[in-house]
Amino acid sequence: MAEEEEVAARTEKVIRIQRVFINLLDSYSSRNIGKFLSNSVVGASLEEITEEEENHDEDKSAVPGASSANLKEGTFQIVGTLSTLETPCPNFAVETYYAISREDLLMHLLECDVIIYNITENPQQVEEAIWAVSALNEEISHFQKRKMFILVSTVMTWARSKPLDPGDSEIPFTEEDYRRRKHHPNFLDHINAEKLVLKLGKKVRKFATYVVAAGLQYGMEGGILHAFFKLAWSGEVPALPVFGDGTNVIPAIHVLDLAGVIQNIIDHVPKFRYLVAVDESVHTLEDFVKCISKSTGPGKIQKVPKENAFLTKDLTQEDIDHLLVNLRMETLFVKENFNIRWFAQAGFVENINSILKEYKQSRRLLPIKICILGPPAVGKSSIAEVLSKYYKLHHIKLKDVISEAIAKLEAIITPKHVWEGGEEEGEEEEEAETVEDAQELLDGIKENLEQNAEFVCSLDASDEFLKERVMNLPESIVAGTHYSQGQFLRALSNYRDINTEDETVLNYFDELEIYPIHIDVGRLEDTQNRLAIKQLIKEIGEPRNYGLTDEEKAEEERRAAEERLAKEAMEEAERQRKEAAETAEKIARWEEWSKRLEEVKREEKELLEAQSIPLRNYLMTHVMPTLMQGLNECCKIRPEDPVDFLAEYLFKNNPEMQ
Repeated sequence: MAEEEEVAARTEKVIRIQRVFINLLDSYSSRNIGKFLSNSVVGASLEEITEEEENHDEDKSAVPGASSANLKEGTFQIVGTLSTLETPCPNFAVETYYAISREDLLMHLLECDVIIYNITENPQQVEEAIWAVSALNEEISHFQKRKMFILVSTVMTWARSKPLDPGDSEIPFTEEDYRRRKHHPNFLDHINAEKLVLKLGKKVRKFATYVVAAGLQYGMEGGILHAFFKLAWSGEVPALPVFGDGTNVIPAIHVLDLAGVIQNIIDHVPKFRYLVAVDESVHTLEDFVKCISKSTGPGKIQKVPKENAFLTKDLTQEDIDHLLVNLRMETLFVKENFNIRWFAQAGFVENINSILKEYKQSRRLLPIKICILGPPAVGKSSIAEVLSKYYKLHHIKLKDVISEAIAKLEAIITPKHVWEGGEEEGEEEEEAETVEDAQELLDGIKENLEQNAEFVCSLDASDEFLKERVMNLPESIVAGTHYSQGQFLRALSNYRDINTEDETVLNYFDELEIYPIHIDVGRLEDTQNRLAIKQLIKEIGEPRNYGLTDEEKAEEERRAAEERLAKEAMEEAERQRKEAAETAEKIARWEEWSKRLEEVKREEKELLEAQSIPLRNYLMTHVMPTLMQGLNECCKIRPEDPVDFLAEYLFKNNPEMQ
């Protein structure tokens, strides 16, 4: 009996392991879906979620993690393709493929139980998805067991659908209306792919096909909304842009909730084969941008023409189409039939805190909070301005914070004007808005009190140094500021009175174990505070932020190229100078050597001539007379052997012999 149970358990385990193919695992949507499934147990969504499990899911981090080394037992095995080899291979994937042939790709698809093709991000994948589902359909007769094909499409195939009720445009579309959907002109290929997938799955048991129309995906790295997150985070604009009037409703869903819908499709194998994946929110574009601006950026928005969207480099044509769609959708089938552990069921705005946490963790963005303290005219504002640009931080100015708080308080306590004939309901709404504004202000104050700076810089200098610095300021800067003589002296005296050695705000940070960076500006003797800024950057460290923008990268490359060219020009000039010097030196040495050689030859010649005089005299006296006579006789007689004749003549006529 025990052996039979063990065999049954092993059989169940084999059956429950499913191999899932996902295209482009290095893209935003597919990567998060793959990571989610790799951490999900096969068949887990068939069990209803208890209240205790829901509370546990809310308490744990919203960022799931999984690696190939510690996959849970019974989880989905993920394989898939990559768009490029430059990105690191996902650690949750069992296998990945890059730039393989269609024949090899089909072989890998046939090895999988579930094939997921995500066409929400890369339009070029639509053609491959159509090929994949068609190729699999031709292989149905060879299937050992049922396979499932899931096409993750987009609600843009519904973008031009006519309202269900011409008199009420707020009635949302549901899955049951999919036959009435009208696509956006730029998404013709997408809707054709949807129709083909639904067609090939009809009346085929071994090949189940599904289409999931997903709303605008958000969460984790940010998806399409990342362009707004990045713009807000960088702090380069005073307000985030809203393209158009911003009143268009955008169906949306958290990317992990979309993954949950796909998990439920795999586990439940529903009969209804066209599903809509959206959250419960009815957010407009303005709602999205305003929420991002308040939570991450400057807190302000600015409505700009729709055409300005095309000037945003981080947004593609497909992204802009998603942001400008106006569509109300509701997912009834998913809510009524699936067991989903929602990450953001209520929507983007209601879950902005957890979404922002995911965004920071996924993008590895760790904000730096710097507090700069010191007496007036010590250089706090100028140093803060430089640091905010270097670290890409928001420069929070005390005057602006106070003015904004006063404006909010005045707006709350000032009774709003009520038009004559105004109804009581309108007054109640205004009162509710006032209470809501007051609560928001109190929450903001509480949040500000709970926030502490990560780095505290205490600047200081002697009163004489500060007075001399203010006196040397141009009149144009001093005019209208607290740097006039009377105001400055009062401000400086007040600062010294409230910041004694025993009573100072620095003691508060000491208690929190945040130890200030003390800099005596007067000793540095630097009017531009460059040395103080350099010291602070060294203490704080490198920026923990986005890398360089495209413009900054281009500027860095241009500067590096100029420096390289200048260096190469200097090196070439130095090389030419050295070559010229060496050539001149060689020529000088050659000329000197030539002169010396001529001198040596002349001396040798003179020496040779001097040494040859006695020999010539001897020859002229004793040899040449007889020899000349012999030669003359030889010329006269012309013997057959002149040499023998000359020798005999010299022998006979040798003066010594005679």
